[in-house]
Amino acid sequence: MISYIGRRILAVIPIVLFAIFITFVLIRISPVDPAEAYLTAAHIQPTEEILAEKRKEFGLDQPLHIQYVQTVMKICRLDFGKSYLTNEPIIEEMTERIPATMQLAVSSIVLAIVISIPLGFLSAIYKNSLIDKCSRLLSFFGASIPQFWLGYLLIFFFSVKLDLFPVEGRGSWQHLVLPAVTLSLALIAIYTRLLRSSVLEQLQESYVLYARTRGLRERTIVAKHVLKIAITPVITGLGMNMGKLMTGTIIVEQVFSWPGFGRYFVEAIFNRDLPVIQSYVIFAACLFVVCNLIVDLVQLYMDPRISLKGRKDS
Repeated sequence: MISYIGRRILAVIPIVLFAIFITFVLIRISPVDPAEAYLTAAHIQPTEEILAEKRKEFGLDQPLHIQYVQTVMKICRLDFGKSYLTNEPIIEEMTERIPATMQLAVSSIVLAIVISIPLGFLSAIYKNSLIDKCSRLLSFFGASIPQFWLGYLLIFFFSVKLDLFPVEGRGSWQHLVLPAVTLSLALIAIYTRLLRSSVLEQLQESYVLYARTRGLRERTIVAKHVLKIAITPVITGLGMNMGKLMTGTIIVEQVFSWPGFGRYFVEAIFNRDLPVIQSYVIFAACLFVVCNLIVDLVQLYMDPRISLKGRKDS
């Protein structure tokens, strides 16, 4: 098991380096000149002399492989450079905004888990009942409605008409309700359907029939055996969506003026703040890799046979 964990951790390194390489290449082949973008953000009229000076300052006059190595070394030191717009270190601006995005993402995940797991489990146990029909209707609604439209709809009813929650900003728990509901509805739809189908599939397995013939109570079979195996795809989805939420809250943060990392990225795009854009993409790639690694370790804890399978495959 320890060797399996070590291999999984070591496999993260080339993936991160490849993500940095792709980001580096995309920035270099883009039609935007970093030196010109910096001068434009600083409201300085670009001339050939100033452009040449800034390109030398940014190291853009060096060969590409040297620029890439320097970029990797800086990232390893958590040095993402400075923002063209504010001239502040990006790592400091990221640490100021990431907690807001984490708060929104974690709240959405918790809300989705609290609702979808009982709902998906009960809809599978009581198949074709009223709760099953309601859960399928909720899943269809959550999977089909766009998040930006849902956000404006919630603002219209609960903020403008009923005056229950604030329209925008971050502060008390009331500010968190509408953005978290907007993000979590799609997750509730996914996890409910996923758990429902997984539980129904497990109920058809032979070990359930064997447990029933032994005289075990139905509640014991379902709670201790079926749910433990059926929830594995949901855990995988949680790992994938946690990284997605941390980097995919852009629309919701814009709708509710939430001062998070996604809104920071949108502002960087409009202002052609290339170091911020590069840092965001690298952070997103690393976050997805780390979340997938955590999911693999959790699944390994729940099912140690995974390490044996990995050993055989290698």
